[in-house]
Amino acid sequence: MYVYPTYHYEDQAYQDRVFPELPGFPGGPQFPGQPGSLPYSQAPTAPPPSFIPQQQQASTFAVDPGAISFCLFRNTFIWLNNGGSFWYYPIFVGPRSVAGFRWNGRFWTFFGIDTRQIRSFTCF
Repeated sequence: MYVYPTYHYEDQAYQDRVFPELPGFPGGPQFPGQPGSLPYSQAPTAPPPSFIPQQQQASTFAVDPGAISFCLFRNTFIWLNNGGSFWYYPIFVGPRSVAGFRWNGRFWTFFGIDTRQIRSFTCF
C-alpha cells in the first residue's frame, strides 16, 4: 500500500499539476480585491463544529469527486488513508483534487488534497 504525501498550497509544482483549472493558481491563493481572485475564496468566518463526528464504514475505493462536491461550502470532516483527520471547508473540486480551507485548531488555512488520500468524509 502506498501512502500519498500531504501537499500544501505553497508547493508550486503541486499547484501546477493539480489545480490548473482553478483561477488564481499557480501563483498561490488569490484573495478578494486581487486580479484573478475567486469571489468565494475567503475562508469561513467561524470555526468548525466543536465535535468530532463518528466515522462511517469506510470504502476501499478512492473518494469520488462527484460525491465530495455535495460538501462544497460546508463544514466537512475528512479522514485520511494515513489515519489523519481534520475539519475542512471545500471551495473547489477538480477531477482528482479538492481545494479549500483546513482548520488547524486556531484558524483556517488554504489547503489542497488529492482525493486518493481521502478515506471518508462527512459534511454538515
